[in-house]
Amino acid sequence: MHDPTAESLHWREFWPWLLAVAALAALVHALGPILMPFVVGAIFAYLGDPVVDGLERRRFSRTWAVSLVFLAITLSLVLLLLLIAPMLRQQALTLVQQLPEALAWLQDVGLPKLGIQLPDNLRLDANYARKWLGEHWQEARGAAGMVAQSGLAVLATVANIALIPVVSFYLLRDWDSMVAWFDRATPPRHRPLVRRLAGECDGVLGSFIRGQGLVMMALALYYALALWLVGLKLALLVALIAGLLSFVPYLGFAIGFGLAALAMLVQAPEFWPLAWVAIIFAFGQVLEGNVLTPLLVGDKIGVHPVAVIFAIMAGGQLFGFTGVLVALPCAAILAVGVREVMRRWLGSNVYRWGEPTPAPETLPTPPTEPPADA
Repeated sequence: MHDPTAESLHWREFWPWLLAVAALAALVHALGPILMPFVVGAIFAYLGDPVVDGLERRRFSRTWAVSLVFLAITLSLVLLLLLIAPMLRQQALTLVQQLPEALAWLQDVGLPKLGIQLPDNLRLDANYARKWLGEHWQEARGAAGMVAQSGLAVLATVANIALIPVVSFYLLRDWDSMVAWFDRATPPRHRPLVRRLAGECDGVLGSFIRGQGLVMMALALYYALALWLVGLKLALLVALIAGLLSFVPYLGFAIGFGLAALAMLVQAPEFWPLAWVAIIFAFGQVLEGNVLTPLLVGDKIGVHPVAVIFAIMAGGQLFGFTGVLVALPCAAILAVGVREVMRRWLGSNVYRWGEPTPAPETLPTPPTEPPADA
């Protein structure tokens, strides 16, 4: 009987599918500004799926399991906000109250120590700001009009954020169905390879995201306690910023140290408080690189730190904030693909082409069979 699957496919049968993939990629790029809630929702759904699967194994329905997970997450966030919001509010008020003093110190002490002298008619204080505003009222009105016109953009951002829990709920409820759909859409001859690579990607992403989240929390807690012990009034605010930005190599350290040093200089313009801040962040960098990351993350992502920085910058350039969010997961998936390509390359005839044939004496000798009467 004639087997149509045994025939070789003509290239004309491939180009419509390649064209469809290219069109889909162009569409995703064009819709980049509105993808943020869907990407964040997919990340939350991916992280919550193991918990929901565990509840399903305890005879909960999928919808009830998703509802319980969302309820637990919502209560945790509300409790966290109730605990942290008052402290953040107090530190923000302290920052506002210290701002005139900080500007005066920067004008009279900080910049002269760096050899920078501002013009005599320029003062970094509130009185100069009021005077400048009066002299440039028309320009200020134009800037205010631009801010007012950007109100729609602000509303759009708020709407996108409000969409995240809705998207997360429905994606999490139908996650297993979507995975099964993609599995059916994969050609049967490629399913074993795709399933193996998907399993590797799942292991890398799950371990990396959970581990990196723990590293961020641990660093934020360490910076908050250490900066509070040396007397920094903005310790919690600086620690949260440094911890949240630590997923980018050296970015959380650099920005956190800069903010803490500036706040400490304004609060106590002396040498030793600044030295303590430098020691805290230097030890934090050592703690992250030699203890927290190897212990909680390990080598899960398999991407060099320079490649991580490049991936984040490339994602931001292509898709804005959404690209920054998906940069590390995409880099992890690409790392799995690169390792698979390398395995196939090292096992290919092209890689071994031109190698000398081993001499006969170097070939392993086959085992001899024991005598029949043994």
